[in-house]
Amino acid sequence: MIVMEPVLEPSVPGEILLRASNLRAEYEAASGGIVAVDDVSLSIRDGEVLGVAGESGCGKSTLGAVLSLTARPPLYVLGGELEIAGRKLSFDPDHAPPRLWRGSVVSLLPQGAMNSISPTIRIGDFAVDIIRAHEPGVSRKEAIDRAAERLEQLGLPARALSSYPHQLSGGMKQRVVTVLSTLLNPRLLIADEPTSALDVSTQKVMIELLIELLDRRLVGSVIFVTHDLPVLRMIAHRIAIMYAGRIAEIGETEEIINRARHPYTGALLASVLVPEPQIRRRRITGISGAPPSLADPPPGCRFHPRCNLATDVCRTTQPPQVGDWHQYAACWWAQDHQGEAVVSYL
Repeated sequence: MIVMEPVLEPSVPGEILLRASNLRAEYEAASGGIVAVDDVSLSIRDGEVLGVAGESGCGKSTLGAVLSLTARPPLYVLGGELEIAGRKLSFDPDHAPPRLWRGSVVSLLPQGAMNSISPTIRIGDFAVDIIRAHEPGVSRKEAIDRAAERLEQLGLPARALSSYPHQLSGGMKQRVVTVLSTLLNPRLLIADEPTSALDVSTQKVMIELLIELLDRRLVGSVIFVTHDLPVLRMIAHRIAIMYAGRIAEIGETEEIINRARHPYTGALLASVLVPEPQIRRRRITGISGAPPSLADPPPGCRFHPRCNLATDVCRTTQPPQVGDWHQYAACWWAQDHQGEAVVSYL
C-alpha cells in the first residue's frame, strides 16, 4: 500500500471536458507499422487530474501526443474521435487537427521540458511567439506584459523573461516552461513526465504549481503522464494504467492504489519502492518478464505471459471492461471476482 499523502486537495471535478473514443496510432517502421495506442477510450472531467501510468514503452507518451494534437511522423493517428469542451475532431486523412487548437484548447508540457527550448533565445521571446501565433495583432510589449503578469501571478519572478534558458536553475526552468505551456489558458494540459528529472522537493513545488493553475482556472483539466505512482498519489483524482498500448485499468486514485483489480496494476504497485516508515519493511517484488513487442503483441490479454492469474481464456480472447467509463478493469479475473481486490491473490 502506498501511503504518500496529497500535497494539496485538488478542486472538485465537474462536467465532462474531454471524451476520447477508440484512438489508434502507430509508428511507421521499416518492418511495418507498430501500433502504440490501440483502441483507447477515456474521459476526463472539468477540474480533474487524470494520471496515466505504466512501464516504459507502454504508450503513455504516445497517447499524450495524440491527445495534444502534436503527433508527427513517424507517428500517425489512424483513427478515433476526440471531443474537447464541446468541439469535435475525427482523426482521418481528410481532417488535420486545427492548428489553433494547440495551445488554447489543448496544450502539451513536453517530456524533457527543461531542454525543450532553444538556449539561444530568451524566455520572453518564446512568450511573444506563443501569444502572437494566436493573436497576431498583439504588440511585443503587450505580450511581454501579459507573460510577466502571469509569472508574478504564480509567484515566479518576471525577470526570468529576460533570461536565456541556461541562466535558470533546473527547477525554475521547468516551472517557466510550464507557464509558457499555459499562457493561452488551455482547457486541457497534457503534462508528460513533468517531474521525472526533478528532486523530491522540486517535484512538490511543481505539483503545487499545477494545482494552482487548476484552482485559478488557468487550465481546465490536466492529464499527468508518469511512471511514478507515488507522485500520482499526491495529485491525481483518477489513474489510468496502460499496458502494451491499451488501458488495463482506470479508477479513483485511492481505489487503484489500495484496491487494484487488474493483476498488472497490482504487480506495478508491488514493484514500487516508497521510503515510508510504516511500509519500509514491505517486500518489494519486480514484475517477471518484460513488456511485449508492440510490433507483435500476444493474443488475448496482453499481460497474460507475465500474469500468475492467467487462464486459458486470457491467452486467446481479449478481456472485457469490467465496470463503467469512470472505473473499470479490462480483465477476465476481475469479471470472475466482482468487487474483489487483486492484491490478496498475487
